Amino acid sequence: MTVEQSLVGDVDSMGLDPDKVGVLLARARREVDEGLLRASQVALARDGKLALLASFGEARDDSLFCIFSATKGITSAAGWLVMQDGNLSENELVAEIIPEFAQNGKEAVTVRQLFTHTAGFPAAPFRPLDWLDRERRGERFAQWRLSWEPDSRFEYHPTSSMWVIAELIERRSGTTFQDFVRARINQPLGLPELYVGLPESASARVVDCEHVGDGLTTEDYQRLGIPEPPVTEVTEEAILSFNDPAIRAVGVPGGGAFTGAAELALFYQGLLHGGLAGTEVWAPAIRARARTVLTGELTDPLFGKLVSRGLGIVIAGDDQRSYRGFGKTNSEFAFGHNGAGGQIAWADPATGLSLAYLTNGHDRNELRQGRRGVAISSIAAECVARV
Repeated sequence: MTVEQSLVGDVDSMGLDPDKVGVLLARARREVDEGLLRASQVALARDGKLALLASFGEARDDSLFCIFSATKGITSAAGWLVMQDGNLSENELVAEIIPEFAQNGKEAVTVRQLFTHTAGFPAAPFRPLDWLDRERRGERFAQWRLSWEPDSRFEYHPTSSMWVIAELIERRSGTTFQDFVRARINQPLGLPELYVGLPESASARVVDCEHVGDGLTTEDYQRLGIPEPPVTEVTEEAILSFNDPAIRAVGVPGGGAFTGAAELALFYQGLLHGGLAGTEVWAPAIRARARTVLTGELTDPLFGKLVSRGLGIVIAGDDQRSYRGFGKTNSEFAFGHNGAGGQIAWADPATGLSLAYLTNGHDRNELRQGRRGVAISSIAAECVARV
């Protein structure tokens, strides 16, 4: 399988090693060549510019993918701007901003706990189309119950906390979440196709989500000596619902953005530098705070590793960073947020590099999918030439 389309910048002038870039391209296309994945796309950016975009299989360079939980990086970065404007504080009580939220023990939940997945309601239900009805939103928030005391532990909130952050953005900014992202992130960064809320006119360019491969059995996990992942709201049905144009249009803040690898890699250049092309979006102070580990000694419930969470993003941290979705060769300062199905998005301040890898194929074999992500990130992190 050849690369159908590719845009390769002058990697030498951008300080990248052409040989390492070649290894990255070969690894990013492997599952397409093997027939496991129908489409994939990879991009590298550095110094605020795109260095590489390659599309494989049925993907074209203008293809769009659902990036699932990599959306959390965008939603969080929008929240940082409300904080930067002085209109939101980490220590505020959510219930004081959203009165409907003050039910079933949630009165003490803070804004910071939403960003760090320590708020205590990881499995709270919310149908995406309910977002279109403001009254229904409030009813949902009121119905939610705590599973554990806020700040007492970490448990990943697949969608719930980000729905609340989007609501906070709307109430404190006076504009819709979608419009806020477009006006405050897309436009100043010059990234019009970083879609949080996909217009119908762009839907034809989306590579539909699908599931591939066979999943591991309970016996397989026992034989391999690794814990079996718990059942969450991220079901096959939930993943495939993002093939519905109505769901795509919502802009689910915890997992429903659509974009291509180039725009996502450049978005992370914006987070790294505070903006693009000389336009400052995020000031140094908010970027530094967002990349501060706020979860202390809290560990994930599956592997018992430090979670190393900032304000809605993951920080690579110690030598166990591959458990957090980074490459083994990323620096401890790398930050980002990956997504279901193997989507990868990060920037590394140590090298100035950002990576995005996207695919439409969700491998049921989570171990194989995880190993692919670590391999791609590890190779990408070494693409900066050594002098």
